[in-house]
Amino acid sequence: MTAFKTVTPSKLDRAAFIETFADIYEHSPWVAERAFDQADSAELDDVQRLHRRLGSVLAAASHAEQLALINAHPDLAGKAAVRGELTESSTQEQAGAGIHLCTAEEFARFTELNHAYKAKFQFPFIMAVRGSDRHQILAAFEQRIHNDPETEFREALAQIDRIALLRLQQL
Repeated sequence: MTAFKTVTPSKLDRAAFIETFADIYEHSPWVAERAFDQADSAELDDVQRLHRRLGSVLAAASHAEQLALINAHPDLAGKAAVRGELTESSTQEQAGAGIHLCTAEEFARFTELNHAYKAKFQFPFIMAVRGSDRHQILAAFEQRIHNDPETEFREALAQIDRIALLRLQQL
């Protein structure tokens, strides 16, 4: 069992649980709400088990809800980052990947790829960037932009689920 370091979820009431876990899935507290309602208390205090419960909520969600969750994510090196409008987690994740250190050329490439990706898929490029640098992220961007929409939709959800696990492991 992998326990949380800073919180004991089973000791939280519903409102406190939702507040604590609301942004594990970016700006989508409905995932935490449904997970709390479906989970037994034994699931709540183990990082892996809670992650599986949250992931099952996401998997059971409608396509429209999944798409809304994908669209709740910011562009990498996008305007929200420049304006300081990211969630605390997103800010830390992008900074940890060195995105804030982009050269003018790299920033321009991120902007170009963000626009092309959104035009093709109608949602932002999502990647669990922790452990990657900006060069690896750009390379993944360059590769994934050639995927078909269904493949990329599934990949976006897989990346979101990976981000959620990484965020849970920090608590």
